[in-house]
Amino acid sequence: MEKSGTRIMAVALAAVTVMTAAPAATAAASARDAALDGVWQTDGYGTIITVHGDRLRYFDTTAISCLPGVMSAEQQGAPRSFVADDGSRQMTIRLQGRQRARLRYVGAVGEIGLRRLPALPTSCSVKASAADPVRVFDVFWTTFAENYPFFAIKGVNWQAVRDRYRPRIGPKTTDAELFGVLRDILKDLGDAHTALRAGKDEFVRPLRPGTRPLDGLPAFMALNKRVLDLVEKHDGKKPLTTWGRGVIGYADLPGGFGYLRSAAFDGYADGGFAANAKELDRALDEIFTPDRTSRLKGLVLDVRLNFGGYDALGIRLASHLTGRPYAAYAKQARNDPSDPTRFTRALPIRVRPAAGSRYTGPIALLTSPLTISAGETFSQAMTARTPAPRRIGDTTQGAFSDFLWRTLPNGWTFALPNERFLTRQGTSFDITGIPPQDRIAGTLSDEELAAGRDAAFDRALAYLRTAGRSGR
Repeated sequence: MEKSGTRIMAVALAAVTVMTAAPAATAAASARDAALDGVWQTDGYGTIITVHGDRLRYFDTTAISCLPGVMSAEQQGAPRSFVADDGSRQMTIRLQGRQRARLRYVGAVGEIGLRRLPALPTSCSVKASAADPVRVFDVFWTTFAENYPFFAIKGVNWQAVRDRYRPRIGPKTTDAELFGVLRDILKDLGDAHTALRAGKDEFVRPLRPGTRPLDGLPAFMALNKRVLDLVEKHDGKKPLTTWGRGVIGYADLPGGFGYLRSAAFDGYADGGFAANAKELDRALDEIFTPDRTSRLKGLVLDVRLNFGGYDALGIRLASHLTGRPYAAYAKQARNDPSDPTRFTRALPIRVRPAAGSRYTGPIALLTSPLTISAGETFSQAMTARTPAPRRIGDTTQGAFSDFLWRTLPNGWTFALPNERFLTRQGTSFDITGIPPQDRIAGTLSDEELAAGRDAAFDRALAYLRTAGRSGR
């Protein structure tokens, strides 16, 4: 998701750290470092990674293309510690013998399997020709065809999309016309984890049809302020105590209840995942004190306006809300270009109780269509909690997957989802979103905000009063 202001859209790929197990000696370390050198094919993701000396590079591949990817990095600091050229995200690579490895992005959940290739495919070494608009379209369309998992769920015939739009592209198509065609395809698809960037100013990221439009960070921030004003004034709540540049907020409510709001799982501090995790830990330690958790009768947990960020920070919050370990969800990626029903092995993601004081009582979870990405993976993790929260508000956006960022022959970049998140029962809420148990029409609508009403919050308090009496 895009870094800006509160960093609510943290999709830009950046710093990379490649690590192995701690060496027993310098010679062993050098041998392991050398063992990483070579060419690695990801399981799914359509990506090849090369590690040679002090350089790491990505290549985006399809059946018709191999292009330099959005990430390249240079060794810095510890052996095989790489920092990407734009400097903001890390990953680790763990060898599993000579031919296999596992890649993990810091701040994400799950791992990506790597398989050693004997050499870089020759197509990746061929110098790209001039960016013909037709080729740009074909690479864009083919990347979706080989990686996007949700055509069937959406009822989209992707071949028909090609047949409809490709005749509009020719050798003399202008950049503006080409951008318009690709933009229209994404808007028709209506998936919040797709995006297209052409230069500094041309950017599109559609939401699910029917969602309140939020064109860029200023619109999000304006709505965020209106919602914050509402929740602070409603039901006599005093101003929230905030952390992380105001992204996290908490207030004690009358009757022994609490209200915790998270507007993102990112943007709390500069410095990447570690700095954000440190600020979240500080907030949660100050919120869930032994005194407060001992007297708290119920918690309203509000992620109705949460554009996401680091999935691992959602798991970190969930760990302060349980007294027992449990499986939050499982994550897998599409990994067969010719078969959209084929996925990698589902990797379980677990929540383990945090050290120190935790809250384990009743929770009312407030969601909306503007609960997106890591806001949704957190909500899915909470649905597996015991006792499960009462879900109140409206259906979440349905965009769980990490962004898969790719390059086009003309230098533009675009993103699509290629992963799905499964419940313990094997259900996926990708595309459909997580439905509420108590649906509140018009939650956070302009009419509700203007009238100073918050029907979802009122319903949450009513539920918690009942849950407290019943001992749930």
